[in-house]
Amino acid sequence: MTETVAVAVITVLAVIAPGADFAMVVRNSYLYGRRTGLFAATGVAAGVLVHVTYTMLGVGLLIASSTALFTVIKLIGAAYLVYIGVRTFRARGDVEVDLDDKTALTPFAALRTGFLTNVLNPKTTLFVVSTFAQVVSPGTPVYQQVGYGLFMSFAHLLWFGVVAVFFSHDRMRTLMLRGQKVLNKVIGSVLAGLGISLAFAPSH
Repeated sequence: MTETVAVAVITVLAVIAPGADFAMVVRNSYLYGRRTGLFAATGVAAGVLVHVTYTMLGVGLLIASSTALFTVIKLIGAAYLVYIGVRTFRARGDVEVDLDDKTALTPFAALRTGFLTNVLNPKTTLFVVSTFAQVVSPGTPVYQQVGYGLFMSFAHLLWFGVVAVFFSHDRMRTLMLRGQKVLNKVIGSVLAGLGISLAFAPSH
């Protein structure tokens, strides 16, 4: 298997595996509509670029090798997921969502939720760092490494863009909003559960 194919396969498998990014995009899409979901997906893709950047600068290897530093990042990310999860779980289930309502998420707020969910996720840190450290050869040209990073980001944008479109589709969204009370508790529990499991997971 060539290096390029290996990076592509690992990236695709990592992207489609359900996790915090998936739960966040689904939440924003069915609650606030397609545009908000797409902005959240864009935020996730931007977060990936942050992981790629510090990994290429060598900081990623420091994070991976420093248990204390990795633990700090892990706990911050876990706390953020628990916070969002609890807020979603406690949200009222009888609230009608109006896309023109000023209380809906602004594009920047949607972008920020996707960005923070991804950039504070140590699993993404490990995915990017391990891919570059174990699959990408040190002799690989910088432009090619940058290409890998852009592909990782684009793959996230494409997949979560599809997720946003699917879960914001009128029929799907109507069904989900009817069960909003239950969905809030399910998605809130998933996000909080991911955060708690992340906090207690081994650092390496």
